[in-house]
Amino acid sequence: MKSLQTVIFLTFLMVFLSAGELAAQYGYGSPYGYGNRYGRRQSTIPQAQETPKEVTPPTAEEVVDQQMPSITEELGLNPFEEAVVRTTLVQSVQQRIELQILGLEPLKMKEEYEKIEKKQNEELKAGLPEDKYNAFLELQENRFKPEKKKKKKKKKD
Repeated sequence: MKSLQTVIFLTFLMVFLSAGELAAQYGYGSPYGYGNRYGRRQSTIPQAQETPKEVTPPTAEEVVDQQMPSITEELGLNPFEEAVVRTTLVQSVQQRIELQILGLEPLKMKEEYEKIEKKQNEELKAGLPEDKYNAFLELQENRFKPEKKKKKKKKKD
């Protein structure tokens, strides 16, 4: 009887001591082999985050170049008039961009915008014929106003 207890005790001791070895063979108790139980292994090295590309704001020339085809088409400008309008708009847009960068208080900013607009209108009035100048002012007013949607009423038959 004493030998049977010794055999059971030694078997239990051997199983207990080898349990750590068996767990290491199977990934800390995972029945599916190596790795953790959530799928593939996670790297301990942190992944480098992709830095987002900085979006550079458009320059005054780019802004004016986008608008010039529609302005030229709407007003029917010849090359000289187009050059006058383009240079005037580039100057005024550049001044507005500089004001935005400065970040002045709202009242001061409004006054400066009005001065820039007044100077722009004076230069355009001097470089364009009266009818094209008026058409430009009308185009400028209509471009920045939101369009009113016309609601059509459906008649019930």
